[in-house]
Amino acid sequence: MKVTKGNIVKIDYTGKLEDGTVFDSSKSHDKPLEFEVGSGHIIEGFDKAMIGMMKEDEKEITLKPAEAYGEINPDLLKKIPKEQFPKDAEITVGMMLEMNSPDGMKIPVIVSEIGDKEITIDLNHPMAGKTLIFNIKLLSVRKQTKKEIEDAKKKGTDCSSGCSSCSGC
Repeated sequence: MKVTKGNIVKIDYTGKLEDGTVFDSSKSHDKPLEFEVGSGHIIEGFDKAMIGMMKEDEKEITLKPAEAYGEINPDLLKKIPKEQFPKDAEITVGMMLEMNSPDGMKIPVIVSEIGDKEITIDLNHPMAGKTLIFNIKLLSVRKQTKKEIEDAKKKGTDCSSGCSSCSGC
């Protein structure tokens, strides 16, 4: 069975940067990754690469930033007065911090610069601006069950119709 939009796939994968550094792998999670193709739950280029694969197929894909986590957006570099950070905190460039958004959601940020009066934080995704290389092996492919389709409809996340912008995706 060839993978089509709406199928449930299970894969093993390894994600690397251009310099060969492994940044993620299904093996590090002790289980294969399972997801609905076309649901928007994974990065666009990775999702599209699944289409047409068959069980046991393996491939390597290279995703430019636009197909992965996007380009670096300079508007997402924010200068924060130092007094807004705990006085006893040892903050260093490259450190990942967790900030709260106005709606209470936790957002990971990276310290990109420390000045005399301000600390610059980067709100871009840590993988933004990077070309990603994935080795993928398709372990299984199946159609969604009726229960999965019904559950998605109840949640308002049914994307099996091939929508490109459904609110739940």
